[in-house]
Amino acid sequence: METTVFLTSAVVILSGSLGVIFSKNPVHSALFMVQTLFGAAVLFVLLEATFLAAIQVIVYAGAIVILFVFVITLLGVDRAEDLRVEPISGQRPLAVVLGASIFGIILTVLIVAVGGPTGVQEANTPIGDAGNNTRLLGETLFSKQVFSVELTALLLTVAVIGAVVLSTRPQKPLIKTSEESQNHNFEEEIEEGKE
Repeated sequence: METTVFLTSAVVILSGSLGVIFSKNPVHSALFMVQTLFGAAVLFVLLEATFLAAIQVIVYAGAIVILFVFVITLLGVDRAEDLRVEPISGQRPLAVVLGASIFGIILTVLIVAVGGPTGVQEANTPIGDAGNNTRLLGETLFSKQVFSVELTALLLTVAVIGAVVLSTRPQKPLIKTSEESQNHNFEEEIEEGKE
């Protein structure tokens, strides 16, 4: 049963990840990201980490991705763009090099973590009692760290309000173009000539 759940959620995660990468519409990419996050939440439930699964769904899939969708639609970047035009020259080869480097680092860390080809675990530190982790985390967040939590919420609220204010377009242009100022001067001369 566990193998079936793992394989199913692995397929969901991989297909969602590929959808995020290859989707041309940013809103569709955000929805594929929700699919990926739900698959990861199922894996957390499979590992009996229910708190992390709930946080994965509530915070990431519920709040962050919805914020992405709001920002995408607010800024209007969901329109079609020509992908052959590179806004910054050389960014694609640099992205390939950085991606390959990060993949190599992660692969090296994974090989070292399991002790190389033998598969013997190198880290033998006991994890401790995991039964009370959720209760202890909740007590810490809402007793000792309550000011930090509230300050973070206030900071995020100010950031969202700032993004909305910055993205609104004014009704009249703030700066007149030279053509508009010439037309305005010409109209003033006509009015003076009529007087």
